[in-house]
Amino acid sequence: MEMEAQGQRYRHKRVVLVPCPFQGHITPMLQLGTILYSKGFSITVIHTHFNSPNTSTHPEFKFHSIPDGLSHDDILSGNAVAIITLLNFNCRATFHECLVQMMKQHHPRDEIVCVIYDEFMYFSEAAANRLKLQSIILRTSSATTQISREVLLKLIKEGYTPLRDPRLQDPVSGLYPLRFKDLPIAKSGMSENYLRLITDTHNVRKSSAVIWNTMNCIEQSSLAQVQQECQVPIFPIGPLHKFAPSSSSSLLKEDTSCISWLNNQAPNSVIYISLGSIASMDKKELEEMAWGLVNSKQPFLWVIRPGSTTNAPQGIELLPEGIKEAVGKNGCIVKWAPQKEVLAHVAVGGFWSHCGWNSTLESIGEGVPMICRPNFGDQTVNARYVSQIWMIGLVLENELERGEVEKAVRKTNGREGRRRDEAESQVFKRKG
Repeated sequence: MEMEAQGQRYRHKRVVLVPCPFQGHITPMLQLGTILYSKGFSITVIHTHFNSPNTSTHPEFKFHSIPDGLSHDDILSGNAVAIITLLNFNCRATFHECLVQMMKQHHPRDEIVCVIYDEFMYFSEAAANRLKLQSIILRTSSATTQISREVLLKLIKEGYTPLRDPRLQDPVSGLYPLRFKDLPIAKSGMSENYLRLITDTHNVRKSSAVIWNTMNCIEQSSLAQVQQECQVPIFPIGPLHKFAPSSSSSLLKEDTSCISWLNNQAPNSVIYISLGSIASMDKKELEEMAWGLVNSKQPFLWVIRPGSTTNAPQGIELLPEGIKEAVGKNGCIVKWAPQKEVLAHVAVGGFWSHCGWNSTLESIGEGVPMICRPNFGDQTVNARYVSQIWMIGLVLENELERGEVEKAVRKTNGREGRRRDEAESQVFKRKG
């Protein structure tokens, strides 16, 4: 009854959400929308043509698409930093016009009370401010990543140019346990666009608050440091997926047949492998992974996303000859999986991940130990914390080799592996 009363009270208060058009950003934004809707707010999502969210999975929301000005070549480049930079230039006017039209057309009782925008879609704040609308930032990476980016900018200012070099093992002063090689460098490197982007994302401008998809129990010290330096309140309300478990925002079609396969496996026996929606690997890495998994004799569910391997649109066609026969019934290979459902499945005992923040939170939330293979950006920060602070996983840092893969899988998921309940209790005992 209390929820119904709250719903009636706020149903005509509208919140506008502006997600960044990449999977790791769309997911938490729509999860936040689901939570706000459950509290009685009406939700409108203003999104780009590029990577438009699937509107059918959220029929309770209104969706408005705005022109983004991206060319085919821009999208084909796969350069996320360049794309986000262009969006912040191209979408200023169209977003403002969209808000103006919404304010004209809506019933007076259906007023826009707030614009919540992804930290990378900061063009939104200027339009909200001009129209005297309150704005709030949603940060979709960890608080530690934010601090790491600030240190990175400081190092650049002092004349140091960090590189993605595996030999940079030296610790970063004041950032334990991070090393120089763990700093959040973009996939495209230390370009001017990247440095400008992380500078702009840290500026709260005239936004009134920051919502963070993280939690005090794992990032207490980092959040305290950020709040000390931030002039507006921050609200760590994560993990968002735990409060909006029924929502789906996948840009790729999920293959739910893998759940039936998991149903036939023993508890805590399966290693789940998914390296995210952007990362890619070459043929040699794929082969070493494949034979390492087969040789481990551990059941595995492996996501090989279309476009996840170079020179192979579907990815799966690069699997070495004989691998499918060797896998037999011991493995299941799909193009995309319903990850939250997979990680919650009793059969899953380990997660080989790229360590994006959503995947890391989902793994922590289900108490699943991790094998970390970070690629770029905040993934290196997250992986280091998984292995050195929260102690719930290990990192594969060197060139992939089937013997090392086999050893890591056995250690995580075999007799030496940590049980799910032990991994879950371990991380919540620690303070970030």
